Amino acid sequence: METVDYLRMARQRWWILLGLPVLAAAVAVAVVALTPARYQVTAYVAAPALVGGVAAQQYTGGQAANQFVAAFAAATTSPKVLDQVAGDTGVPADTVRDGVAVEQVGASSQLTLTYAGTDRARVAPVAESMIRRALTFLFASQVDVATEQVTAAEGDVQAATKKITDWESANDVSQPDKLYQATLSEQSNLRQQELSMAAVGNTRGAEAAAKVLEEGRKQLAALGPKLPGYQALIAQRDAATGALADARQHLQAARAQAQAANPAQVSSVGEVAGVSRLRAIAVTALPAAGAGLLVAVLLVALLEVLARRNSQPAP
Repeated sequence: METVDYLRMARQRWWILLGLPVLAAAVAVAVVALTPARYQVTAYVAAPALVGGVAAQQYTGGQAANQFVAAFAAATTSPKVLDQVAGDTGVPADTVRDGVAVEQVGASSQLTLTYAGTDRARVAPVAESMIRRALTFLFASQVDVATEQVTAAEGDVQAATKKITDWESANDVSQPDKLYQATLSEQSNLRQQELSMAAVGNTRGAEAAAKVLEEGRKQLAALGPKLPGYQALIAQRDAATGALADARQHLQAARAQAQAANPAQVSSVGEVAGVSRLRAIAVTALPAAGAGLLVAVLLVALLEVLARRNSQPAP
């Protein structure tokens, strides 16, 4: 077919090429006009203390800002947070999920949360609740985990201490390692005294010192085989004490992060504004008109093919 043929087809069926796009655009405009008015609010979250810094923080490194924004966006649409926001505001969870959008401000750790809905009075409360719940979901849970670790470490220390106490009760001795060292030192002193007394002819004193030395040797012989087991228990208690110190340090860091994520300090909610219908109409009507034009072109081509087929004489 030549260009003239296409122009003839368009001239003959101009009403289809013009009518379908106009009809599609009109339907789109009517749909937008009949939908309830929408309102939106934009909230800002700026928490630089939560990103970067020491390695104990959750978000460190070159991609810390992107990771924080991605985690926050995922938290806002998580089922737990949506259910909590729905319980706080009375807005259904599906409505909350469909109306929220999170965007990063440039390459920084700051972000914006935009929520749009049909109930003007609930738009701002939903945004506030979502920020609070999302930050709690991300950081307060770390405090809970760290608290559980501290509790478990304290239990290990108590258990190790009880084993030591039970061992001392069973062997009827307290702190045998220190007692062993003290006995060794006393033996050395007594040996020196025995030699000194023997040198000056103090036979009675030397015999008394020798008697005490013999008792000390018996005590050392009794304590020696028991020391390895006791020292193993001491090592267990020291390891549990070190783990408890680390757990308390992690808990302190987690509490610092949770405090830095206080919504009252790191977030601000803007004014509620109506969503422009003109923009919604432009966004909806133009694609609808383009789709109508495409359908019109296809329809005109189909009608032309049918007309040519009917106009051909029968063989």
